[in-house]
Formats: sequence, structure tokens, C-alpha cells
Amino acid sequence: MLEVLVATLIMGIAVAGTLSGIAAATRNASRLTQYDRATLLARQKMDALLVDTSLIGSADGFFNPAQTGGVPIAWHSNITAFEAGPGPGIVDRVELEIWWMDGSVRRVFALEGYRRSRLRPNETAPPQAGISGP
Repeated sequence: MLEVLVATLIMGIAVAGTLSGIAAATRNASRLTQYDRATLLARQKMDALLVDTSLIGSADGFFNPAQTGGVPIAWHSNITAFEAGPGPGIVDRVELEIWWMDGSVRRVFALEGYRRSRLRPNETAPPQAGISGP
């Protein structure tokens, strides 16, 4: 009888450890799925921001819930003039931040890129540091 109780105790400890490991693996898989989804959405949004040279300044919004699996995922972008180039070009800095809630924890994924855009005829390039006019 004592042997059966000891065997049951050992089996109970083994089962509890196994279930704890399975629960941790499930949480990690869920977190990685959310991170992968946010990464794909961020890349899509960054591509759209880099292509549309008419956008400048800050903007934010939410992704379509059909794309996010029902998890609310928001984005915030900031596009600023970074550097004037020789001739009619200018380089814009594009910053993008994606965030979502994982329970009570806010998760963030940030991207940064640069794009070349053309100045319009009525615009002038921002002054460059260290260069003085005539």
C-alpha cells in the first residue's frame, strides 16, 4: 500500500511539472504569434508609408480587425524631413510604431526607414547645418 502511495505521489509531481511546461509553451507560442502578426502588419504599413511621398507629419490609426485576428493593433507614424540633398531631392525619415495589448502588458514594435522624395516647385529644402548663405 505504501508503495502505491509513493508511486502516485511521484506520478502526480511528474504530471504537474509536465502541465506547467505545456502551459508555458502555449503562452510563448501565443506571444510569438502576436509578434509575428505585428511584424507583418508593420512591414506592410512601412511599405505604404515609404511609397506615398505626399505624406508628411504624424498620423495614427488601427489595423483592420480582420487582419489582426481580432486583437486591436494600433500604429503611429512620424514622417519628417531628414536631410536636403543636392538638387531637387530630399530625404525623409519615416518612424513607425506598432503596439498591441497582451493581457495587461503593452507590447511595442518599432521600425524606422528613410525615403527620397521630390520637392515641389513652391517648396524649398530645409537649411543644412553648417552651411551659410551668400
